[in-house]
Amino acid sequence: MEARIENLAEKKLIGNYIKMNFIENKTFQLWNGFMPRRKEIKNSIDSNLYSLEVFPVGHFDNFDPGSSFQKWAAIEVTDFEEIPSEMETLIIPAGLYAVFTHKGPASEGHKTYHSIFVEWLPNSAYTVDERPHFAIMGEKYKKDDPNSEEDIWIPIKTK
Repeated sequence: MEARIENLAEKKLIGNYIKMNFIENKTFQLWNGFMPRRKEIKNSIDSNLYSLEVFPVGHFDNFDPGSSFQKWAAIEVTDFEEIPSEMETLIIPAGLYAVFTHKGPASEGHKTYHSIFVEWLPNSAYTVDERPHFAIMGEKYKKDDPNSEEDIWIPIKTK
């Protein structure tokens, strides 16, 4: 598992979120509601889709798959001047991220996350930071196609 370390500038996003946990995964429901309305966001920077997790402080200290977090479906925007009804804003603060490319069907993403958290992170000079985790689904993202690609961004700080 290879990572590139990037210093991310602050990002502004508009989208929807749902509270869920790893046992009761509601990702499909979230995206099913967001995708038909994404074009209502007028000031998008590009066509990339952001899938984010906003975890409570200390979520990974004593990991419990039943602990709730916010799961977001969003698009990056230039500003928050126009926010479609029933959508929310989110700012990803600037900071250091480890970026991994998941290649393969989205349904196998758990294997990449397992490698990140069980192999790469413990053997790196970093630990998880308290900022949003996210995946960017750009042009190469094709959902469950074996040739699909998406970038996974994990917030990090030095140990």
